[in-house]
Amino acid sequence: MTLSEELKKVIQGDVDDSPQVLNTYATDASLFYVKPQVVVFPKSVDDVKKLVHFATEAKKSGRNVSLTARSAGTDMTGGALSESIVVSFTKYMNKLLELGQDYAIVEPGMYYRDFEKETLKKDLILPSYPASRELCAMGGIVNNNSGGEKTLRYGKTERYVESINMVMADGNEYEFSKVSEAQLKEKMALMNFEGQIYRNIFDLISKNLNEIKDAKPDVTKNSAGYYLWNVYDEKEKTFDLVKLFVGAQGTLGLMTKAKIKLIHPDKHSKMLLIFLKDINLLTKISQTILPLQPESFEAYDDNTFKMAMKFFFEIIHQMKRNLLKVALSTLPEFWILLAGGIPKLVLLAEFTGNNEEEVSKKAESAKQALEKVLPISVKMRVTQSKDEEEEFWAIRRDSFNLLRKHVRGLRTAPFIDDFSVKADKLPEFLPKLYKIMSKYKMIYTIAGHIGDGNFHIIPLMNLADPKSKLIIEKLSKEVYNLILSFDGTITSEHNDGIIRTPFLRQMYGDRVCELFAETKKIFDPLDIFNPGKKVPIPGKSTGGTFEYATEHINTKM
Repeated sequence: MTLSEELKKVIQGDVDDSPQVLNTYATDASLFYVKPQVVVFPKSVDDVKKLVHFATEAKKSGRNVSLTARSAGTDMTGGALSESIVVSFTKYMNKLLELGQDYAIVEPGMYYRDFEKETLKKDLILPSYPASRELCAMGGIVNNNSGGEKTLRYGKTERYVESINMVMADGNEYEFSKVSEAQLKEKMALMNFEGQIYRNIFDLISKNLNEIKDAKPDVTKNSAGYYLWNVYDEKEKTFDLVKLFVGAQGTLGLMTKAKIKLIHPDKHSKMLLIFLKDINLLTKISQTILPLQPESFEAYDDNTFKMAMKFFFEIIHQMKRNLLKVALSTLPEFWILLAGGIPKLVLLAEFTGNNEEEVSKKAESAKQALEKVLPISVKMRVTQSKDEEEEFWAIRRDSFNLLRKHVRGLRTAPFIDDFSVKADKLPEFLPKLYKIMSKYKMIYTIAGHIGDGNFHIIPLMNLADPKSKLIIEKLSKEVYNLILSFDGTITSEHNDGIIRTPFLRQMYGDRVCELFAETKKIFDPLDIFNPGKKVPIPGKSTGGTFEYATEHINTKM
């Protein structure tokens, strides 16, 4: 009996091992091609429980079976790829279960675009949505601890998950949320798997508290490793295992729903555009802009800008905006380019509020403040319409998709795509980064969240060339050495997955990585949940085998 035939007897949901489906689920938005044995589409929590029971019994009998959760497949690290069973949630477990006055309860398979349509009916949003907002789903947002253009002001997803329901290794579903010291004692007294988890994690954290606190990266956002430093709040005397599940990439259990805190977005916005040729001015710009509290402070480079100009009409079509209206609104930028050439970086500082006059004043004040400290040669202006702002946001959000869709013979290769250093270190850091990149003579784009010192580098490579693997390994080490010498993090938003898990030991050291391994074992003693991710294995690059996806990625679910 095949694995597919076995699973059809276990769950009510769909089970598919057809070549077309396996090929589709062998890729995500990463470099890799990892073909699963079968893809399952659970219809209910009961199905998820049965899958865990099945995997547990199979593992006990010596079979190499595991469960890898997948939502929209937009992960850039290979986090949703598996050689065994992929559990896809977007087909059935995709409902908004409840929408309150300031929260939502949602299943993992709901696309963010659909989620936001519903929350906006109550003038609410989840502000930690990523640039892939039109493609990604809620399970990925939670399990990757996503961040994006509003993170500077509002923080990442970890701030907004109030509770989470998980099917754990014993095959039962539990709800986790922040608990007080008294509640923690009650949890630890439980004589079941939940009580065992609380006892063991409390023991691990309390015995290694100083080491854990010291391991926390000194950056405004981080997605590397397990967030052990966030679980116990010494000041508030609270204990919150949700902080471990957010960003854990489905390695500790399978999420079935989450309660998400929402905010009321500001109604008006204005964007200050800064066309920068000299990156040595970044410190002055950051020191001037950040105290004025922009909601977003973003950047993209000249290669991204050129790509956007080349595919300008496609961007406008994706925006579903009037072509003539948007074209007219961009004329000032074309005059700037004609006068001074294409800038090295385009900076977007967005100011928001609930009063249009107040927002305009904020943006103009920021422009005037910069004019006092920058050379007159630096071109700046404040946007005049929502269409104009949306055009620049579209370029920032869609740069990766433009690359992967239009570059022929090469493909996007995200492997140094999500580092972060302190924003005030960027002028010293970036020239050293460019020097390293220049040795490899490759085409790449840079975009990112300059307010957080977080940049995304996307090289274009021929992954069918055997030399590519050597370049990826060598360049990764060089770039990560540089990042860590500046006390940064190797991933701020995109997480570890296949591509960065092997470098966690370089970032955190042996002892902290041992704590990560102990954490994994406490929750998942048989290693059935997404093995090979988040816990580096000495001498191994991943928990299995893989090849590079030489064709363009797909994100079809």
